[in-house]
Amino acid sequence: MDNPLLGPGLERLRERRSVKWRAYDPDVLPLWVAEMDVVPAPAVQRAVRDAVEAGDTGYPWAPDFFEALASFAKERWDWSPSPAAMSLVPDVMLGVVEVLRLFTDPGGPVVVNSPVYPPYFQFVTSMGRRVVEAPLGPDGRLDPANLERAFGAATADGERAAYLLCSPQNPTGTVHTAAELTAAFELAERYAVRVVVDEIHAPLVPAGATFTPAVALGAGSRVVSVLSASKAFNLAGLKAAIAVAGPEAVADLRQVPEEVTHGASHLGVIAQSAAYREGGEWLDALLVGLDENRRLLETIVAQRLPDVAYRPPEATFLAWLDFTGIPELGDDPAAVLLEHGRVALHSGPAFGFGGPGHARLNFGTSPDILGEAVDRIATGIAAVRG
Repeated sequence: MDNPLLGPGLERLRERRSVKWRAYDPDVLPLWVAEMDVVPAPAVQRAVRDAVEAGDTGYPWAPDFFEALASFAKERWDWSPSPAAMSLVPDVMLGVVEVLRLFTDPGGPVVVNSPVYPPYFQFVTSMGRRVVEAPLGPDGRLDPANLERAFGAATADGERAAYLLCSPQNPTGTVHTAAELTAAFELAERYAVRVVVDEIHAPLVPAGATFTPAVALGAGSRVVSVLSASKAFNLAGLKAAIAVAGPEAVADLRQVPEEVTHGASHLGVIAQSAAYREGGEWLDALLVGLDENRRLLETIVAQRLPDVAYRPPEATFLAWLDFTGIPELGDDPAAVLLEHGRVALHSGPAFGFGGPGHARLNFGTSPDILGEAVDRIATGIAAVRG
């Protein structure tokens, strides 16, 4: 199958009406939000088209979706989650919120590993909880000492606390190992901190790295994970996700109110089920294309942006760029490069500790667009340096 990233050209992409393409002026090249420049897998297109043509546009039916995820997980990760341990949720973040409500009290602490996906801060705050940061280590990996300090601080006053883990990690692209996850979960258990894991990027782990499902681990028996096909198959607008409980957390997950399931889109369930069941060949081609882009970005950053530090991610289609070697760009390089380079990156400070002086770039696009983006970054840097 052809590389899906070689599909739409820039002219066609600018016809799209999603936030990625409408949030900025037409002369800005947008590589900020985590939306790829691909057309969905043929199986997904067919499933959605057939449903609409048949008038199958009602309320969602979850069991088929659960079975599709179970089949995909067995094939990809040699993991056999039980559909009986699953619950339909509207999307990953809303699923995370509902589980955090079960595990914490109003005003209670939620530990996160920063820098991390900005909506973690936004959703946790808006639901009336507070964020406690446990920064990643300098290598972008989980830091047990930082985790223990955060767990200790979160539980010092006897409050019920939770740990929201991003696996694989956004924005660094780190793929947590089984040993790292086990150590983190055992530490959480020691401090009576309940764990929720966002595994939305799980299908985006290429050859050479191994994704470990959190609840497949013995130490993950009290963990709840939330998964979706939306990132890997570019289906953010077709909302649906699944929460999966470890063996000792099934009763907890059943406390999520039934009405929460109503927020999932029926077309989202249909599309994502088709992706899980029939999208494997398309996904494999995408992973090859993303790996080529990952290596291309490493080359052209070294050539054209010698003062920018970039560690190629183990997974995802997101690059965490370190601009701290260019002090003229300040704490928020994305803002400066938008003005002077007309390229939109995701603002680093929004990711919490470790974010200032950084920006996130989405390389889920064509090599030509990726090269143009790097050229624009170079232009922006040259402009501020005078």
